[in-house]
Amino acid sequence: MSTSLPEILESSELRLGAIRLSLPVVQAALSGYSDWSMRALAREMGAPYSIAEVAIDSFVANLRDRRRTRHHLLVQESDHPVGAQLTGSEPELFALAASRMVEAGFDVIDINFGCPAKRASGRCRGGYHLGQPATAIQILQVVRRTVPSQIPVTVKMRRGVDDSQQSRDQFFEIFEAAWQIGIAAVTVHGRTVEQKYAGPSRWSFLQEVRSAFPQAVILGSGDLFTAEDCVRMIRETGVNGVTAARGSIGNPWIFRQCAALLHGGALPEAPGVREQSEVINRHRELAAQVLPENQVLRQIRKFCLFYAAWHPQAELVRADFIAVQSWADWQQVLSRWYAEEQQGRYPANPGNLTSGCRDSCG
Repeated sequence: MSTSLPEILESSELRLGAIRLSLPVVQAALSGYSDWSMRALAREMGAPYSIAEVAIDSFVANLRDRRRTRHHLLVQESDHPVGAQLTGSEPELFALAASRMVEAGFDVIDINFGCPAKRASGRCRGGYHLGQPATAIQILQVVRRTVPSQIPVTVKMRRGVDDSQQSRDQFFEIFEAAWQIGIAAVTVHGRTVEQKYAGPSRWSFLQEVRSAFPQAVILGSGDLFTAEDCVRMIRETGVNGVTAARGSIGNPWIFRQCAALLHGGALPEAPGVREQSEVINRHRELAAQVLPENQVLRQIRKFCLFYAAWHPQAELVRADFIAVQSWADWQQVLSRWYAEEQQGRYPANPGNLTSGCRDSCG
């Protein structure tokens, strides 16, 4: 299956229930990354919709209003539409956590049946549920029944626990049930749970799902490291949209790049060093608005290891960011490498940048 550019443009409005999104490329949930500051920056840079980092149902259900944890339920006026992603093991806790997320102001509840991290599957969460279709379907039913009808419920899945026929059958059993229950959209990652992030994502499986459920809203995931990857997945598989996950870390420009390509334009030039500096500083400002002071530097330094890839002296800049121990160190790196305007460069081998965040659930 290959979708032409005119067909993509004609159907570029992505819908999640009654929510209409102008770009079929959204900010995925990423454990440890897609906090409020990353999502807010992505929205400023063109993302039409973002999903908060995955939260455990019991954590949300028991979360108290404390400064150090308040940001987990933070929704501001400029965030809409925004989704909350939940993982867990008990249907009742899922429902309670979903209700709390709706009360906090989230517009969509996204259920995670895709995370391959041991801390998820080892505790009967995430991708584990793909091997337990009865429980998975019960969770979908309870959450859909619990949250208000105008709130879309979506689900993230991998193509199965493994490559056995049983796993394949269980995937389609859950997908069929989701469609019948009224799940607004399903994100499908082309790897198995056992595969984690090793080997290529099987995009051909997305074509199979698209053919089996031509009326369903399907988003694709897996090996989307550049804007070209995002557009190619839409064209080759026929999915309604894609979720920018690991490829969006330190790359909030990916949304405007996708918009340019989807509207028939050329890939924009890489952002210059001065623009990179402005975005890095903006990310810091946003993080400082919501995170405790002692967490801001650690979080921003983590992102700067990815931002550095856009610099013409990427390896040297990254090494300097790795050595940062204080705000004075961080400012020194900016002064040394970002003071003079230079043309940026697209990262070389962008897929390799995320080798340190294999359990990101993206």
